[in-house]
Amino acid sequence: MAVANHDVRDLALAGSGKLRIEWAEAQMPVLRLIRERFAKERPLAGVRLAACLHVTSETANLAITLRDGGAAVTLCASNPLSTQDEVAASLVADYGIPTYAIKGEDEQTYYQHITAALDAQPQLTMDDGADLVSQLHTRRADLLPQVLGGTEETTTGVIRLRSMAADGVLKYPIIAVNEAMTKHMFDNRYGTGQSTLDGIVRATNMLLAGRNLVVCGYGWCGKGVALRARGMGSHVIVTEVDPIRALEAAMDGFQVKPIAEAAPLGDLFITATGDIHVIRAEHFAAMKDGAMICNAGHFNVELALDDLAGLATTINKNVRDFVDEYVLEGGRRLYVLGEGRLINLAAAHGHPASVMDMSFAAQALATEWSIKNKGKLEHKVHEVPREVDQFVASLKLQTMGIAIDVLTAEQKKYLATWEMGT
Repeated sequence: MAVANHDVRDLALAGSGKLRIEWAEAQMPVLRLIRERFAKERPLAGVRLAACLHVTSETANLAITLRDGGAAVTLCASNPLSTQDEVAASLVADYGIPTYAIKGEDEQTYYQHITAALDAQPQLTMDDGADLVSQLHTRRADLLPQVLGGTEETTTGVIRLRSMAADGVLKYPIIAVNEAMTKHMFDNRYGTGQSTLDGIVRATNMLLAGRNLVVCGYGWCGKGVALRARGMGSHVIVTEVDPIRALEAAMDGFQVKPIAEAAPLGDLFITATGDIHVIRAEHFAAMKDGAMICNAGHFNVELALDDLAGLATTINKNVRDFVDEYVLEGGRRLYVLGEGRLINLAAAHGHPASVMDMSFAAQALATEWSIKNKGKLEHKVHEVPREVDQFVASLKLQTMGIAIDVLTAEQKKYLATWEMGT
């Protein structure tokens, strides 16, 4: 047993965790191809890497890939409710990867685990929400001079990092893996669309057909949720602040309303905006008896739960697993799922492994690209290089047995010239 430094629930869970990791690996062929190359070439040899991610079976395969590429990986949780305890145990016991993550950990323990990851003095960071980067810049700034670069996986994290860059406080370059087209398509649209509804159904056992379902936000994640909900028979209402996205939602066939108008209509509310207090006191006050509210955005700030608590006469915790009941004056009941945290990971298993295969392939390759370009990149948020994004897509097509056309020399010349005309 190759036990590493750790704080996990119970190492005795490692056996079942290893089975979960291996099951996910079988459905992650793109990452497997990258891992095989990394093991031969060792492009990350000697690099210390701290990762603050959802500690799941899919993430485990990314950590193992980075380890096999030569990196000294330390892993901590990016969400208190998303950790799979058996996977964390297996990473420590079977793969020798220092891991700090316990499902349901309190806020103090959460930040202690981030501190433990930073104690490894990383040269690269890998973040899911930018908490690691934030702590590094505010509490462990002494470590910043040795940091070469990093990656960020979420919309919320990218927003925070761009704000830091705009204020001139971001001290090293970070690649926004979230902005890769392969990430948008597979992870945000298909992954979030399916896994969000999976988490809701597991938590509530509700029938989605015939329900009024309100999706707040029509970005990539919101589109995926709205599309899948309609496919299951829900009457979908979209709320938006961006006129272009609102127009797109309308043209896609969804009702579009302000949240104030949608509040009395919804049976189920799902936020997917990345912003704070999307659903507030005035909206809770207008909701019907039995309405359910949850969040598909990264942080638990999209629902103003303090407002809801202030309206409630009684709060009954865990009336079902991951369901809290708020009883308002007059007996009206509202139900919050997964404490307002990511419902797909709080109440279910998150994205399917075949989805995370794409995102984590981009993560691994972006990390390699950061090493190759160390010292050459501005201290700002960078897009994933197009060639990396296309390479991930080509590998995925290869594993699916799909071939595509290649431009002829004549076609390449035509696209590169302005002289040929019509």
